[in-house]
Amino acid sequence: MALVPYEEGAGWGARQLHSPSATFHFASRTIRLQQDWRRLGVAAVVWDAAVVLCAYLEMEGIDLRDRSVIELGAGTGLLGIVATLLAGAKEPVGALYSTCCARVTMTDREAALEFLESNVQANLPSELRPRAVVRELTWGKDLDNFPPGAFDFVLGADIVYLEETFAELLQTLEHLCSEQTVILLSCRIRYERDHKFLKMLRDRFSVYEVHYDPSKDVHIYRAQRGNRKDDF
Repeated sequence: MALVPYEEGAGWGARQLHSPSATFHFASRTIRLQQDWRRLGVAAVVWDAAVVLCAYLEMEGIDLRDRSVIELGAGTGLLGIVATLLAGAKEPVGALYSTCCARVTMTDREAALEFLESNVQANLPSELRPRAVVRELTWGKDLDNFPPGAFDFVLGADIVYLEETFAELLQTLEHLCSEQTVILLSCRIRYERDHKFLKMLRDRFSVYEVHYDPSKDVHIYRAQRGNRKDDF
């Protein structure tokens, strides 16, 4: 899941995370997400890294139309919902809405899927719902359920959190990525182990920092196989 350590009594930030809902505005739509810290913990609240990556996708005009996108550790679904909205924002109605092919796949562990699905259904217009799918993915374990190298974009927000998951996360990224796949990871660098993960990632991918939000202390990294530094 998109889990990070958090101190429950940490003031305003904790109060925001413990709120039963959170509201955002992206892709010309208001997105209202349910949160449930007490039942699902940090997998069921919106973290700053997801908000910053959503803003980056929109601000930079990342073209997700006709692209296959997968999100790891989707949690509340904000990032995947915004990706779906952006992917459909400029498409001709007939070309987009007549297809049942899912273009955005939001993944998390089994315990979070029902909650994730409810947020997705509540926030996507009916004509866009066929473009999004929620699926179980435990890093390093469910990879046979996903075709290798089949995704154009892999997205992750605050998914670098436990050192014991790093090898499985890297294995998952390698499985999902082709030479053309672009990985976008959004995170805070909280601990020395976060730097360790970035080093491990750089051993297997070309990694560039493409954005930093100083107000939220969130970095966005782009990774790709080989030495590519192409435009999106």
